Amino acid sequence: MAHITKAVAITGASSGIGEATARRLAADGHRVFLGARRTARLERLVEEITEAGGTAAFGKLDVTDAADMHAFIDAAVCEYGRIDALVNNAGLMPLSPLGALKIDEWDRMIDVNVRGVLHGIAAALPVMRAQGGGHFVNIASVGAYEVSPTAAVYCATKFAVRAISEGLRQESAGDIRVTLVSPGVTESELADSISDPAAREAMKAYRAVALPAAAIAEAIAYAVSQPPQVDVNEIVVRPTASPQ
Repeated sequence: MAHITKAVAITGASSGIGEATARRLAADGHRVFLGARRTARLERLVEEITEAGGTAAFGKLDVTDAADMHAFIDAAVCEYGRIDALVNNAGLMPLSPLGALKIDEWDRMIDVNVRGVLHGIAAALPVMRAQGGGHFVNIASVGAYEVSPTAAVYCATKFAVRAISEGLRQESAGDIRVTLVSPGVTESELADSISDPAAREAMKAYRAVALPAAAIAEAIAYAVSQPPQVDVNEIVVRPTASPQ
């Protein structure tokens, strides 16, 4: 089967899974459009991808701002003429016990992890339907299937992403493909946002065995590469040594 080059937009592309996915998809010949708040990192990443022979561009993006997301998708379409896939990857994980009452952190997780995905769907779905198809790849977590102490709100946001993804799949059968990718412990900057001292220490032990971000990028590349009649709905990727 001939390789089909696709135009893929990626949120949270300045580090971790987003960055690894940008590199992997560009290496496969796809055209990537990268979004994040840290544009200096995006600029360097685009330069590196371009120097390696890939095709990449970027736009500043705050996924919590619906208008910003619409502008990002419009810019991607302007750059490449269409958008074949959107990887909703941007996320936060400031873990803490509910009793710590870190309401601002709860709200921020809901804004980025849930509203960010919804904003991506709202911006890209009309474009995909108008062009006759498309693909959403939503990044969740093993926390979309189980809850652990200090992670109640984080897991709630990832349960929500799982529910949203399944609802979108059912509503869009035959038109739009939907893939939920749920990583186990993966090397990233997610834990850097943990302000609760006890949760931060616990996470250091929990993350002692972690997947490289490239492993999740590989799973995303697999889903994106499937022919139109194949819809890979859920992929859970864990470190071999992880019991969780």
